[in-house]
Amino acid sequence: MNRVSSRRHLICSLFAMSALGMLLAPKASAQQADLLANARASGVIRVANTQASPPWSMLDDKNQPAGYDVEVAKEVARRIGVARVEFVADLFKNFVEGLKAGKYELVMNDLTPTPEREKQVDFSIAYGLEDFRIFVRTSNNDIKDRPDLKGKRIGVTAGTSNESWSRANLPGSEIVTYDNGGLVFNDIAIGRIDALISSHFGGMRYATVNKLPIKEVGPILTYQLSAAAMPKNQPALREAVSKAIRDMRADGTIDRLSNRLLGVSYQMSAQIAHEEKQ
Repeated sequence: MNRVSSRRHLICSLFAMSALGMLLAPKASAQQADLLANARASGVIRVANTQASPPWSMLDDKNQPAGYDVEVAKEVARRIGVARVEFVADLFKNFVEGLKAGKYELVMNDLTPTPEREKQVDFSIAYGLEDFRIFVRTSNNDIKDRPDLKGKRIGVTAGTSNESWSRANLPGSEIVTYDNGGLVFNDIAIGRIDALISSHFGGMRYATVNKLPIKEVGPILTYQLSAAAMPKNQPALREAVSKAIRDMRADGTIDRLSNRLLGVSYQMSAQIAHEEKQ
């Protein structure tokens, strides 16, 4: 074989190998696959939550996932045509990367659709709303409002919008992060931190259940919506979940669940709609 023929043979071989590689390669990555179709076919959808942030997600006395986010997730799954939810425990700070890595299809754990998160993952319409407050030890009479937090150690759960809000709005405070939301309450109870930022629902529930000497002070700091997060480029999943939540807000399901599991005295669906317009 002469030099020209040999070169042509090499080029043809390379093209053949490339074509074979394309044929053998997966048709799409986990991120590109139709996650809704896959969940319907398998009958299972994986939903992440911390299982340590009551009353949103927690473990009940049988060590099973429970709480508002859990019940909303189960109802959403039923309405989008998926028989079973597999709940995956993870840390708040891992949720976005967990979705991008394909560890689960949804995150439903009081997750706020912030601009930074929306650059990396998609969100459904909102299914929850909560107000955030300052919590201090019952014996603390020095901290009464936001200005009193200057120079103080403020506890927040790592990766939450509480952390980002605190860093943006409390520049004179030392922000102390915790991977486990329960530990921040324990630390304020024993005086390791001066205050913490938490939702009214979560803070009061944790303090009451665990009989901690903690109280809520000052006016509402901010309102935050919660929505289901999912990987980018999943229009079918996003629309199906949003439609399910939209219907649940319209038919009273969201109000019934929030009244029973969060103890709210108002119409959650109406409050969500009001906040969405702000």
